[in-house]
Amino acid sequence: MATTLEQIASYLNKKGWKYRLDPEECRILTGVYGEHIEDFLIVIQLDEDGEFFEMFAPRVLAGVKDHPHKAAILQTMLCISWETKMLQWEYDPSDGEIRAIIEFPLEDSTLTERQFNRCLHSLVQLVDELALPRLKAVMETGEDPGDIEEGERLLLALQEESPGLLTLLERAMEARKRRGRLPAEEKEGKKEGEIEE
Repeated sequence: MATTLEQIASYLNKKGWKYRLDPEECRILTGVYGEHIEDFLIVIQLDEDGEFFEMFAPRVLAGVKDHPHKAAILQTMLCISWETKMLQWEYDPSDGEIRAIIEFPLEDSTLTERQFNRCLHSLVQLVDELALPRLKAVMETGEDPGDIEEGERLLLALQEESPGLLTLLERAMEARKRRGRLPAEEKEGKKEGEIEE
């Protein structure tokens, strides 16, 4: 009871998407217009006689192979995989291709229309709206802006869940900073590291 290309094509037909069937490679090629990707190509592929499903966007980011911030770019891809469901990243060291992919075994099940639509929507949204702006920023600066945004989201969540907690934490952190430091006027005349008895 494997999934077939014809079944997936029927899901695309219901959505009104244009596509090209490639039965020799057991795949369907389609695409969308993205905000951050000009040519957002999507490859939908069945392997293992329809028992393994793959949906991927090839060549989503160019110029990584010899980029000065390559390590930061690859690290950010791993962070995005950690932070999201389903989305994974692949890097081909031979030519530098970056690929965003969702894949999973179907085995003796059939891919449902609901599963397919979730994969399609997630791939487009996560790559175009979330990942690419972040990865392009890393390419320019070498810094992952997602780390800062994640911290801000955590602080907002804390504020919503426990009003007043952030103020309490801020006071506690200030008090901790002051402990162990001598007031400025006491520092005069003492050697560094000397403690008053």
